[in-house]
Amino acid sequence: MGSVVDDAASVEFHAFFERHYAELSRLAHLLTGEADAADDLAADALLALWDRWDRVRAADHPVAYARGVVANLARSRIRSAVRERRRIALFWSHREERTENPDVAGVVDVQEALRRLPFRKRACVVLRHAFDLSEKDTALALGVSVGTVKSQTSKGVAELQRLLGPRSVPQKVHAAMARGGESGGRNR
Repeated sequence: MGSVVDDAASVEFHAFFERHYAELSRLAHLLTGEADAADDLAADALLALWDRWDRVRAADHPVAYARGVVANLARSRIRSAVRERRRIALFWSHREERTENPDVAGVVDVQEALRRLPFRKRACVVLRHAFDLSEKDTALALGVSVGTVKSQTSKGVAELQRLLGPRSVPQKVHAAMARGGESGGRNR
């Protein structure tokens, strides 16, 4: 059972919710341009407000605070969408290379070795050596720093050398990934 204070806060928040939910949803829609996301952003903002309701209700302008939360959530959503579009553009901007008479066994070996790497190392190695992206473009695609790309690529290549043998791992990865689309194993 809740206390009288908890019940009063709950009633007060419920009234705030009823008065301002539509306005906050409309604000989210206008900020993001996404009708589908507007209700989710308004609900997320109100959930965040409920978690801090004691501070929010004591504020001089609780509605202004709520609008700020919606604006911050909308900004985060837009930034995330922009990063995702950049990642997709980077992946699709490079033309696919085709090779005659692919070395299917080599492709399978490289793909199996890549699957054994943790995701970030695998992504760095593939983007750097199979897609020929720069460290900066790889960092942008993965949402990490250039230093992380450098260290994860180096560690990933070292692990691949251990798994495949020391002979020119980057060239093997590049060749196997260029041929991978023809062997049906590219989606792994």
